[in-house]
Amino acid sequence: MDAPKVARRRGTFLAPLWITLLAVTVLAVASVTFWTRVTSTTVIVVRHAEKQLGTIEDPPLTPEGDDRAQRLAGLFGERSGVGAVRAIYATSTRRAQATAAPLAARLELQVQTADDPPADLARRVRREQHGGVALIVGHSNTVPQIVATLSTRSDIPPMADDDYGTIYVVTVPDVGRASVLRLHY
Repeated sequence: MDAPKVARRRGTFLAPLWITLLAVTVLAVASVTFWTRVTSTTVIVVRHAEKQLGTIEDPPLTPEGDDRAQRLAGLFGERSGVGAVRAIYATSTRRAQATAAPLAARLELQVQTADDPPADLARRVRREQHGGVALIVGHSNTVPQIVATLSTRSDIPPMADDDYGTIYVVTVPDVGRASVLRLHY
């Protein structure tokens, strides 16, 4: 015996409601999954510490520069906990490597040599350290470019030749605008 026509129409009538409910459920699960995986990457960008002036092509740090490198290690030298640095990048120059060395020793990390162009280095660090915290030791002519690339801001001021104490903390979220904090140490 065939079902009455009214019963057949009721199933057809409820189908759009079931499809809509299923679509809303799938969308809700996808949204929750997306938002729980969204994170921020924090990159600390500093210039190398004070270098010895003279005719040598790749000068070492001055005693003041050694002290500044030690202060940097004291600022970011916590091995665990919130905001712990997980990677250190520095150019291959003696002064940049010496600035990063005390922090690397304290955190038991290897300094990754980074002679990439500033914009490429910023993208590399963001990709490799996604969701983590990294430190970049650069130079007066590269630090502003790295910060500008990370933050997509065009108003990052140039660094003076005698500016060794500026720290930029750039927080780059997966969704939204980056924030830049400028400090001195």
